[in-house]
Amino acid sequence: MMAKISRIDGPQKAAIFLMAMGDEFSQHVFRGLTEYEIKLLGKRMANLDDVTIPSVTVQEIMDEFQKKTSEVSGITGKGMDYLRDALISALGDDKAQPIIESITQATDTAAFSSLRGVDPLLLVDYLKGEHPQTIALVLAHLDFTKAAQIIRELPEKLQPEIIYRMANLGLVPSGIIEDIDGVLKKEIEAMGSTESKKLGGIETVAEIMNQIDHTTENNIFASLEEIDADLAEGIRQKMFVFEDIAHIDNRGIQTILKEITNEDLCLALKTASDAMKDLILKNMSSRASEMLVDDMEAMGPVKLSDVENAQQIIVRVVRKLEAAGKIVIGGKGGEDVLV
Repeated sequence: MMAKISRIDGPQKAAIFLMAMGDEFSQHVFRGLTEYEIKLLGKRMANLDDVTIPSVTVQEIMDEFQKKTSEVSGITGKGMDYLRDALISALGDDKAQPIIESITQATDTAAFSSLRGVDPLLLVDYLKGEHPQTIALVLAHLDFTKAAQIIRELPEKLQPEIIYRMANLGLVPSGIIEDIDGVLKKEIEAMGSTESKKLGGIETVAEIMNQIDHTTENNIFASLEEIDADLAEGIRQKMFVFEDIAHIDNRGIQTILKEITNEDLCLALKTASDAMKDLILKNMSSRASEMLVDDMEAMGPVKLSDVENAQQIIVRVVRKLEAAGKIVIGGKGGEDVLV
């Protein structure tokens, strides 16, 4: 039987905090501690093996940590800014970012913030019995990938209605968000928010649709076009598809080619237009382009689903590079138009 924790001293709080943040974060912290401090924290962590720590206690420790970083910075409400600068200075941007994201998520008090750590399949089981408007509101708070996973698992008849309602959410009164969040809080420990937010919209839906498989996408659009053809077309115009790579400049194409495998590229080009194939080949070295042409000619019949999966892999790489500022997408599906 697990023991319950009683009085918590400073070292115990530090031990609980480190265990909540995970191994990678703890490793970085230990590198900056003295031998005595490491032994002290290690002993406290070992003593927690058979102890039950309530989630509310963990949250209180996280809140205390955030408050103390604010006090150290000397500027109320600037604790995360101080911590971010300190971590980047000590560890470098690449190593610091995952730690910063972990702390931000742990101390996030936005509406439905705790849903971000819940398995999508568990959310599907909970949400599928809710009203479509409620489902749309909740999904609008999630990142695009998780929302896409949930929509894919919902009943087919419900999928287009959820997309339709998300696209038309607009400005949602804070009272409605608070009421729904209050119910979810008891079920999945979501945290409340007192602000109104502009949720959903065509851009949000387009990003989600970009990450849904083609079968689900086609089913949604087939029904959505019957409900609101203009909305369906608006979403299509905002989506980025494989052929839209043709709107990227040569330097961007070369950057993309460095990030994808020859196997995925060969499959993806199976159904591509001649113009797309020519664009790719002219941005490769002579030897690489010859090898790609040989591979494509030697490739026998393949499943259409395999081709579409390869194209989606490349599209995700393109979106990732765009988000990192390494390429610019012009024209259809992109925010920037090259002139």
